[in-house]
Amino acid sequence: MNGYTQTNKWMVALTVITGTIMSALDTSIVNVALPYMRGNLGVSVEEITWVATGYMLSSVIIMPITGMLSARFGRRNLYLINVFLFTASSFMCGVSWDLASLVFFRILQGIGGGAIIPVSQAILRESFPPEEQGMAMGIYGFGVVLGPAFGPTIGGWLTDNYSWPWIFYINIPIGIINMLLVARFLHDPPYLKREKGKLDLPGLFFLVFGLGALQLMLEKGEQKDWFQSGFIVWLAVSSCLCLLLFIWRELVTDRPAVDLRVLKNLPFASGTMLGGVLGMGLYGSLFLLPLFLQQLLGYPAFDSGLVLMPRSLAMAIMMPIAGRFYNRLGPRALIGMGLVITAFSFMQLSAMSLDVGFWDLFIPQSLQGAGFGMIFVALSTAALASIKKSEMTAASGLYNVVRQVFGSVGIAIAATELTRGEQIFRAGLVKDITPFTRNSSYFLRAMSGTMASQGGGPALARYRALGVLNGQLQRQASMLSYNHVFSLVTVLFAISVPLVFLLKDGHPPEEGEIIID
Repeated sequence: MNGYTQTNKWMVALTVITGTIMSALDTSIVNVALPYMRGNLGVSVEEITWVATGYMLSSVIIMPITGMLSARFGRRNLYLINVFLFTASSFMCGVSWDLASLVFFRILQGIGGGAIIPVSQAILRESFPPEEQGMAMGIYGFGVVLGPAFGPTIGGWLTDNYSWPWIFYINIPIGIINMLLVARFLHDPPYLKREKGKLDLPGLFFLVFGLGALQLMLEKGEQKDWFQSGFIVWLAVSSCLCLLLFIWRELVTDRPAVDLRVLKNLPFASGTMLGGVLGMGLYGSLFLLPLFLQQLLGYPAFDSGLVLMPRSLAMAIMMPIAGRFYNRLGPRALIGMGLVITAFSFMQLSAMSLDVGFWDLFIPQSLQGAGFGMIFVALSTAALASIKKSEMTAASGLYNVVRQVFGSVGIAIAATELTRGEQIFRAGLVKDITPFTRNSSYFLRAMSGTMASQGGGPALARYRALGVLNGQLQRQASMLSYNHVFSLVTVLFAISVPLVFLLKDGHPPEEGEIIID
């Protein structure tokens, strides 16, 4: 059947968004369950982080080669295989018998999930007519952006009320439904050429080791004190060398594993760079805010998820609105407004104190969600607007892997700046606390009196009072450090505004009608 049919394009959208939500959810749903997994499996904090690291490593590596895999196996077959792999490995994650088996099945899960996201984006782009591309990307954004946002809340609820394996079991019925939908509604377009030639093995080798080393460096850098560790230095050198060799190989070979020539398209290249900025801000803030609420304010995991809900709801409301207004306003206006609104929301977060409450976070988070929603929909639409249909899957893979890698960069920078800031601000605060400073001496006398009333003698009371003062000092230093990191995110979004002027809302050359059964 030629052309676009109203009923079936929505069934195609339902099919791919189901897989996208399932995949994106697993990037963050495990984070709140890691302490429970650690206790159950009897491993260290450093060892249990491999459960999250393994998934991120494999998903990042698979994303850029989805174009090559689609051409080799067919896009529908690739999608179906990866949904099956994701669903089966989810079950095996739930029944894992030790850490090694859990990490192994998480890597398989990441391979399946990493391929689903860019293929879903390419399919959605091609299933809607040009005038509805903004709406298509709004639908896609529900999965990619809201999945990680809702993950900690859902993961906390499942872990608290059932047990940690259920964060994996929840994928099984969704995966089965998704496979049935794929079998019924997805078909390869006629212009997708199947290629059975030689694989670009050198390119694949450089890509796997380059991206793998880079992602591992970003995941473990803070833990290993960055370049003070020989292991991190080795990862940095290896990733740099392999990625340079990968770029050289892909530009000189006739049949590249990843077609980097698509980056010659200036709107796509600038849109991809802005996507990286969005990834840094989104993933960095998703990392910082739960940490702030749980470690500094003492919120339980589920409660911290509820406090973060306004941002998710604002994104859910804004995405379809932005999609509907895309054709009227264009990408520059929507993305520009989104960047300004998001920068303003982070500026508000950079002025927080330890007395912050729900309503103090409600407005900046709501603004942040609205800004992210506007940016994501318009950016996803504009970045791929001038890409030919035959190159859509490859371009989508590049776009998504850049956002994912920059997201990891954002988390790594946020964690490093947070730790470094705590030390710097603590040192600055300590200078003003001496036995001769009026405020500190008054606090110590009052607290020593309180501690003395609980028994133990003057010396012990003084010691306890110093402990309380030290704790207050550390909390204030941490608060100042969070404010510092949020101010850096503010600057990041503000200086990204000029990139908006490189975007345009063109259309790709026609290569035949899309067939939707």
